[in-house]
Amino acid sequence: MADIIEWPSKKVRETFINFFKEKSHKNWPSSPVVPHNDPSLLFANAGMNQFKPIFLEMADPNTELGKLKRACNTQKGIRAGGKHNDLEDVGKDTYHHTFFEMLGNWSFGDYFKKEAIEWAWELLTEVYGLPTDRIYATYFEGDEKAGLQPDNEAKDIWLKFLPPGRVLPFGCKDNFWEMGDTGPCGPCTEIHYDLVGNRDAASLVNMDDPTCLEIWNIVFIQFNREKKDGPLKPLPAKHVDTGMGFERLTSVLQNKMSNYDTDVFVPIFHDIQKATGARPYSGKVGQDDVDRVDTAYRVVADHIRTLSIAIADGSRPGNEGREHVLKRILRRAIRYGKEILNAEEGFFSGLVSSVIRVMGNVYPELKEHEKKITEILQEEEASFCKTLEKGIEKFQKAAQVVEGNTLSGEAMHLHLRSYACLICVYQLMADEKGLIVDVDGFDKAMNESKDRSRNAQKNQAGVAIVMDADATTTLLKTGVTATDDSCKYIWFQDHETEIRAIYTGSALLESFGSKDTVGLVLASTSFYAEQGGQIYDTGLIEGAFGTFKVCNVQTVKGIVLHIGYLSSATGEVSVGDEVTCKVDYERRKLIARNHTCTHMLNFALKKVLGGHIEQKGSIVLPEKIRFSFSHGKPIDPSDLIKIECIVNKMIEDKLGVYSQKAALSEAKRIKGLRQALGEASYDPVKVVAIGRHVEELLADPENNEWSSLSTEFCGGTHIGNTGEAKAFVIISEEGVEKGIRRITAMSGQCALDAMNLAFLLGQQVVDALGSSSSALDEKQVKVLKRRYEEAVIPAAKKAEIKANISLLQDQVRKAQKKIAEENRKKAIKVATEAAESATEDGKKFCVIELDVGLDLVAVREAVYEVKEKKGMSIMVFSTDVIANKVFVCAGVPDKQDQSKQLDSVEWLTTAMCPLNGRCGKGKGKDGLASGQGTDASQVKAALDLAASFAALKLNRVVTTP
Repeated sequence: MADIIEWPSKKVRETFINFFKEKSHKNWPSSPVVPHNDPSLLFANAGMNQFKPIFLEMADPNTELGKLKRACNTQKGIRAGGKHNDLEDVGKDTYHHTFFEMLGNWSFGDYFKKEAIEWAWELLTEVYGLPTDRIYATYFEGDEKAGLQPDNEAKDIWLKFLPPGRVLPFGCKDNFWEMGDTGPCGPCTEIHYDLVGNRDAASLVNMDDPTCLEIWNIVFIQFNREKKDGPLKPLPAKHVDTGMGFERLTSVLQNKMSNYDTDVFVPIFHDIQKATGARPYSGKVGQDDVDRVDTAYRVVADHIRTLSIAIADGSRPGNEGREHVLKRILRRAIRYGKEILNAEEGFFSGLVSSVIRVMGNVYPELKEHEKKITEILQEEEASFCKTLEKGIEKFQKAAQVVEGNTLSGEAMHLHLRSYACLICVYQLMADEKGLIVDVDGFDKAMNESKDRSRNAQKNQAGVAIVMDADATTTLLKTGVTATDDSCKYIWFQDHETEIRAIYTGSALLESFGSKDTVGLVLASTSFYAEQGGQIYDTGLIEGAFGTFKVCNVQTVKGIVLHIGYLSSATGEVSVGDEVTCKVDYERRKLIARNHTCTHMLNFALKKVLGGHIEQKGSIVLPEKIRFSFSHGKPIDPSDLIKIECIVNKMIEDKLGVYSQKAALSEAKRIKGLRQALGEASYDPVKVVAIGRHVEELLADPENNEWSSLSTEFCGGTHIGNTGEAKAFVIISEEGVEKGIRRITAMSGQCALDAMNLAFLLGQQVVDALGSSSSALDEKQVKVLKRRYEEAVIPAAKKAEIKANISLLQDQVRKAQKKIAEENRKKAIKVATEAAESATEDGKKFCVIELDVGLDLVAVREAVYEVKEKKGMSIMVFSTDVIANKVFVCAGVPDKQDQSKQLDSVEWLTTAMCPLNGRCGKGKGKDGLASGQGTDASQVKAALDLAASFAALKLNRVVTTP
């Protein structure tokens, strides 16, 4: 097939990249579809996402990203959830997708509208050879209410190539581009292509007509929206951001009316048919697709691409945020496969290999993670099939009690919140029953429920001061340069400097005197700003005005912001004031110690678990470390001990910790050097090595000996010698998501305290294990278990203690079982002997007290034994003096008309009066009644009352009519 296609998809992609490389663009790799450090996005949904720091003037100029002027690439994207959500459209037409590739080129403060439009025209018409009479262009017509002028500049450029009838104005909806509720935005010009030709298709532009498609969007980024629905602010520099749908362009160049008819999808369709046995794909949509099989093909093919890419990039189906969206996509695909294509369970995960054959050469991470992708999809598919069965049963019950014809959102949330992932299935089932599902109401109820659980944490987070692009640009224009923070590596010295700016979060001030939270920009600083996973320094800034307490330190585009408040004031704080920085070095020592231990932990993990270990994130705090890394299963306690031993051996050896700046290209050559994935690289970069001087490593970078050292890129603060860490313990190891584990650890005195506590607690449990069975007490074991659960101790030791506590619990259970059996035998023996003695005395009943505590089973069996085998009425009392409780059970046989004369419930109720008790559940069933009293001191009175009541009833003559 590929041999007879003039423009196979591979050639389409390569031609685009090569064209812009010739225009001095750097081919920048696609970012993962899972955004890093951008909470405004569920998924990467546009090529510009990873360039957002540049557009906002927040990219550090020392990084490769910060140095970019022109770039091009093919970007992986997902549109499902959030503002740009194509999920429900997928399958219903021939051009929507949840996963897509976006071909793009960018200018960062370099070229603008003229070059962007002219190059787009050149590529489409001269390189790809598209007929010019099928091309239409749109431009922004302006918006008076928003105060935005028409983009006449773009219009005039297009009129050089196209007649006026094919240069069309549109409003904000179509020609003003916004990435999300917040962020960069601006007017855009779109290029549309008429698939039919030889007609005037101007009226079809932007009308969702499948024969007149938008293929390229060129955005002129001029503004930034800081708040949802807030005003637009001009950006300091103008940029160009373009995006051309790869799938749509391929369909155009292959002369196909549908994206799904191209070599991007056809191979996957073939594999779907093989896996399901469905009829071949025929490309029908809407009412023409009577059996909905073609719709199902498109849904399954699109969704397997989306999920394969998302899982390869580090996400997976789950219950929150983007993971919940992926779960909806997965279950939508499986539902279409099972209901319409009659697919067997497991068919969906079997399509991963098809995606890899089509896309694996472009995105090698698919091949690398094929096993993980398949396993996750298999697991989720099996789970969904079970959930589907239960969820349908729940829905049928909920539908039976619905009032009217609408199943309200509140009712859905009440009955079906555990099956929210089946909402699409519920809509189909409701339609079959003539019901309407209030989906919006259900989503609202679900969101409100989640919001309630999050509010407390959000409220505690406080309001952070963030320096935006306008503020940084204004500062730079007024001569405020990047803060010199080189002194952050000098310890135990006060630092003299001056105030360059005062920032409130929304405005720059010349002075202030209140206790409001503000940010100070200094000419130079000894404070460490939060970055690279290390928490910020705290301390004081002192001047003639008094004392400014530094609570947080952040950096934006090299400008360090010291956030805090005036803790004591003798005057106003003003720009130009001379000040002294006083870092809390005792706190920094704790942080530095933990940061060095993080490096040693990273090294030990790779040594014990293998070369696949990659750092996924870290947080270094004064009191602990949190370190996330790639690993597919829980770490065995024995391996945790090995990891701890390696780190503690490095501490014991008191190795030197050395750092030095080096050229990035040279530093990367060092054997065994580690760098966190996705981490921006400065040039020059700071190298931190443990055990050898960095100069030695740079002098002979290929030396295999360096692989046995801990060497990393790092701009953080560290101790000078590993011995200063004192000790290291891992206090927990857990899964964060599929394939990602997280270790929490401690060093220094915290680690020593954890070790000591583990020893004491472990010894207490061992001592309890060594005691005799009779001495074991269930309450004591519960106390030990609670102490273990609350204890902050080494994870490996915790696992050992947990195992011993389980043994203790087994011993207690066995002891309790033995005691219960002894109580049962004793109770039956005493009750039987009492009944025999009563028979000898000519009595029809017996009332006794047993010494079996609150062993309800033993008492009931004793009563049952006498009632059934001796045919005698009996009441048994058993007391727990410490608990001040009495258990009472009465039995009356259905024999010799005793039950007509003596009612077990009436008898028990009477006897319980002195005990402040009452009859329990059962109410005399099978001639048995039981209850519990709460005044053990009145047992004698209750015994006497029970005996006299029975004697009165059973000695009474009963006459029959």
